[in-house]
Amino acid sequence: MKEYQQPDASGHFGIYGGSFVSETLTHAINELKDAYARYQNDPAFIAEFEYELAHFVGRPSPVYHADRMTREMGGAQIFLKREDLNHTGAHKVNNTIGQAMLAKRMGKPRVIAETGAGQHGVATATICARYGLECVVYMGSEDVKRQSPNVYRMKLLGATVVPVESGSKTLKDALNEAMRDWVANVDNTFYIIGTVAGPHPYPMMVRDFQSVIGKECLVQMPEMLAAAGCKTEQPDVVLACVGGGSNAMGIFYPYIEHEKTRLIGVEAAGEGLDSGKHSASIQRGSPGVLHGNRTYVLQDDNGQVTETHSISAGLDYPGVGPEHAFLKDMGRAEYVGITDKEALEAFHYLCRTEGIIPALESSHAVAYAMKLAKTMRADQSILVNLSGRGDKDIGTVADLSNADFYCRPSCKGQAIKGGAMNIEQTVQVVK
Repeated sequence: MKEYQQPDASGHFGIYGGSFVSETLTHAINELKDAYARYQNDPAFIAEFEYELAHFVGRPSPVYHADRMTREMGGAQIFLKREDLNHTGAHKVNNTIGQAMLAKRMGKPRVIAETGAGQHGVATATICARYGLECVVYMGSEDVKRQSPNVYRMKLLGATVVPVESGSKTLKDALNEAMRDWVANVDNTFYIIGTVAGPHPYPMMVRDFQSVIGKECLVQMPEMLAAAGCKTEQPDVVLACVGGGSNAMGIFYPYIEHEKTRLIGVEAAGEGLDSGKHSASIQRGSPGVLHGNRTYVLQDDNGQVTETHSISAGLDYPGVGPEHAFLKDMGRAEYVGITDKEALEAFHYLCRTEGIIPALESSHAVAYAMKLAKTMRADQSILVNLSGRGDKDIGTVADLSNADFYCRPSCKGQAIKGGAMNIEQTVQVVK
């Protein structure tokens, strides 16, 4: 295919993307566009970004041959890009470092973010702690309950976590509240958006920071494939889960011009694509405007955004990044659905087969890889972006499995050593 150059100068991916924001935010968006244009190819900025990825995050993340799972599926060789091994436990930190570096250079001492699964919130809180920036994270109250370990991690890192009670109380509503905060505090605040959505330049900027994932794979895969007896230098299929779609764009983008590699995004089919309880924006949505960009949106006949459903908080979103919409329409990427039940089964399977506890979001991609592998030859290959680890989901999985699980000793009425002390009196806690 000819050289892929998207978006255009106005931030459009075909008919998608753009910048649909209030007049109050126009100056802030233009300021961000100018700053990113100034620094994205700046040697000093790139060197600092690469240093942080290597020494703070621990990149490059390895590619792992899931040999036992491959044998049991009986088809294509399955490889996992181990983003779960990054510092903070997911791909999100790649992007938060880049945006926090911009915030510093733009003189913005206060950072806000939205989060669903909590991984972006943790990554934002982490880099704000490192750079000495104030951090406020908006999170739907429903997600606060189902991702409580990450809520406490954010607080440990010094962030203020604001539960959002409006709407469906999930990621969409957290993003709405973060946008309102930005309008009210635009002079001193930088908004670190966690996915490839939002007004231009966010979809491009987040994709660029996350594309380190796919760039590493291009280097890592030839040796891995040769050792597994595959005939190609790059995988036949690249798979990733898609909510907003940052982990997917991060691995897809460097592969777009590799036409022999299929790109497949896996959406949350929830209780079934025809159940009305899912988050499959591309497969069941229609073009509309959401959170500052034109993309596929789950909406009713009147253009009102409909409620979504997914077992995974990070996929529980009624839209998708505009570049995914563009890739779908041009036929370069395919999008499929995996149900809650299938994702949960894949979660348990990967735990017991490869000794890896995946995030429920990533489990959707693993589940489709398990299906697809059986239809392929042993000399073919599938590369799955394992976007995050599943520590945050253990409570949810335990409840769904009717397991005896307690979040901390006091939940079971147990005392712990040091339990009689008042920690704020005996230990210096920085607030």
